[in-house]
Amino acid sequence: MSVESARAFYERIATDEVLQKQLQNAASDEQRLEIVLAAGYSFTLPEWEAALAKISKSGDSISDAELDAIAGGLKVVPYQPPIRIWSGLEQIGSIKLLRRLFNPSAWSIRTKLSVALLAVALIPMSFTTYHNLQESLKSAEDSEYRKLELLAASNASRLDQLIIDIQRVAVQVSTDKDVVGFLAATNLQKQTAFRSSMQRTLDNVFRSNPDYDVAYIIDTKGRCLAATDPTFIAQNYAFREYFRFSIQGRPYVSSIIVGTTSGRAGIYFSNPVRSEGGKIVGVTVLKIKGEDIWAIVNALQAGSQSYAFLVDERGVIISHPDKSLLYHSLVPLPANKQKQSETDRLYGVDQIKSLDVPELAAAIVGAKQTSHTSYYSPIEQTRQMVGFAPLQEQPWVLGVNKAHAQFDAPLNKLIWQNSYSLLAVGAIATIIALILARSIAKPIRALTKAAQSLVEQDDFDTHQLAKVSDANDDIGQLVRVFLQMAQEVKAREQKLKQQVMELNVEIDEAKKARQVADITQTDYFQQLQQKAQKIKGRTVKDDETQTDYFQQLHQKAQNLKGRVVKVAD
Repeated sequence: MSVESARAFYERIATDEVLQKQLQNAASDEQRLEIVLAAGYSFTLPEWEAALAKISKSGDSISDAELDAIAGGLKVVPYQPPIRIWSGLEQIGSIKLLRRLFNPSAWSIRTKLSVALLAVALIPMSFTTYHNLQESLKSAEDSEYRKLELLAASNASRLDQLIIDIQRVAVQVSTDKDVVGFLAATNLQKQTAFRSSMQRTLDNVFRSNPDYDVAYIIDTKGRCLAATDPTFIAQNYAFREYFRFSIQGRPYVSSIIVGTTSGRAGIYFSNPVRSEGGKIVGVTVLKIKGEDIWAIVNALQAGSQSYAFLVDERGVIISHPDKSLLYHSLVPLPANKQKQSETDRLYGVDQIKSLDVPELAAAIVGAKQTSHTSYYSPIEQTRQMVGFAPLQEQPWVLGVNKAHAQFDAPLNKLIWQNSYSLLAVGAIATIIALILARSIAKPIRALTKAAQSLVEQDDFDTHQLAKVSDANDDIGQLVRVFLQMAQEVKAREQKLKQQVMELNVEIDEAKKARQVADITQTDYFQQLQQKAQKIKGRTVKDDETQTDYFQQLHQKAQNLKGRVVKVAD
């Protein structure tokens, strides 16, 4: 096997008609391979391609006609991978077709007209359709994001209003005279006087709203003195952030954290209790159920595959329909925040795990205004889109999440509708273009055929052009001019033939006259003419008979004839 063998086969098959016919008449690739091997050639497909490359570089590539001779019937044989040798041969058979395909100057006029008409119709329409489609997709995407933003902003406002309402109640509890008197009492007897009325106040507040989980009072040391849930009494909450803030005189609203006593999640509202002299004597705490907050957030949906979630200022998820994702951070927390969360036991977990969604965290954590973004979710393993809105009363952000695939479904439908419309219009334009191209090319082809017949056969069928010549367009004018030209050409040809015939006759007569003159003007012919005159004037002698005289005269004529022939030679 070698490249030289492939090149030798290439050169032979271009000229060997017998080998070409053998290959064309073979019934299968196996038989063709046997013919090639029997001819003394053996090469692989890479070697065949290498030979073709060398031939192409050397400038020895063969013409289109030779390509047809090489390919012969091989190019109609389907390629079969096991017989790799024929793949290269089939490629050769396609070279001429590819040359014509990528050479517009070689196209027929009907093809050129069809392509031109289609280009004029489809290219502007395609650009217009693409532009309109992109604008529609952008508009639809913006509309969907705006919808998610509005839903997020609406629910964020609802949560803000809930927080404001609970804060007002917490302030009312912290300023209630029985609560203030109980915490401001300096001895047990005074505390006992206010205990029953203070407990009644706590119970009334607790029963006023089913969202409340517990209400309790803490002294300045962090110890719970009274509560609607007895399990809270005597517990020390000095470590809690809400106590540390309020004991310093500031109201506080916690995140959705897990209680160390009840083990239930909720939001803690704390407020400082001041005596009549303005001294801070304790802290009141209202806790609302986390489940109720989750219910408000989870009730918000923008579709079957959408959901809402809530993220606090640390980037920790504090509300999510999937409870397994609660108290996971969007990105790993810094070491100090991680340690603080574990020390304060804010979320009731030993360690806050990260979902590792930096795209979402960068856009949503600490956001100050309503917006949107998209991100890749490692959980769903799909692209997601989210609209979000920050709360005004808390540094939280509420997001409404939707799978991008759910949004893509109607967009894909819109794309297909536009594609179908384009294909339908394209099909109609193609049909019209082909009809127009045929109507234009048909008379031109008839004119070309007539011109070819005129060249090859000195005549053509005028009936085929007669129909076309009746048209009033440029093609009809061209055909009429061609018919007139053809008639004039035929007339001139006939006249020229007649002139040639007359000229031939004149030339023959002149030639004969010149030949006769050449003979008669010789000395020998003059002597012969004189002798003939003498013979013509001579009479028969007395002793000769007429028969003898004529025999002698015949004999001299024969001698003279022989001499003339010799002179002519």
